[in-house]
Amino acid sequence: MNDRTALVTGANKGIGKQIARLLAAEGFVVYVGSRDAERGRRAVEEIGGAARLLVLDVTDPDSVAAAVAEVERSAGAAGRGGPAGPGHLDVLVNNAGVSPSLAPPTESDADEFRRTYETNVFGVVTVTNAFLPALRRSPRPRIVNISSGTGSLTWSTGPNPQFAFGNGGGGAYRSSKAALNAITVLYAQTLDEEGFKVNALAPGLRATELNSRAAAGGDPAEAAEGAVRLALLPADGPNGEFFSWDGTPVPW
Repeated sequence: MNDRTALVTGANKGIGKQIARLLAAEGFVVYVGSRDAERGRRAVEEIGGAARLLVLDVTDPDSVAAAVAEVERSAGAAGRGGPAGPGHLDVLVNNAGVSPSLAPPTESDADEFRRTYETNVFGVVTVTNAFLPALRRSPRPRIVNISSGTGSLTWSTGPNPQFAFGNGGGGAYRSSKAALNAITVLYAQTLDEEGFKVNALAPGLRATELNSRAAAGGDPAEAAEGAVRLALLPADGPNGEFFSWDGTPVPW
């Protein structure tokens, strides 16, 4: 029995759905995290395999707690833990993200920053910490944080394939991804001795519903392949690093 398990947040559409699809194809039981149950059900039907709906709002602690209980119950019944023991989680992909606008910070109020950070940063911390016990029961725990090349401070102050120097657009989103990059490093350092691999992915501009600019992007499935590579890293793979969708390093 293949008892590898994975959770992808924000997996009812876009890059998240493609990541879930690829992990299911690899033989994982994949929990498709979705705030909206009906959209999640449709995604699960499309993905097929061992995809399972997991109603999950990363900004709601009660929703996160309920999701943890569901994963531990169902994974425990099907896998190593057995019916009487809690289940494990091998892969967590923190994909859920929002981008309210492309406005520079001079045209954004604090509420826009708060809304953005609530999902892109605080939600990642909430979900990651809540699922740590299940991840610690895995022999090869992997965490992949879906970031953005626009959150690279190096690229934001020099040559950048997505934003030219001097363009402060998307201030709330880009700064939230810079913060996500920072906590990726800190989680990687903290969990390194436990065998975790925690890395960030810059998926590139993709045709998703993230914002108006994203609609002109490339195929989300291409970015998903990069996330799955990080989810399947061997024991000697990188930890605490930032990669582009094609596997090339991205400067912090």
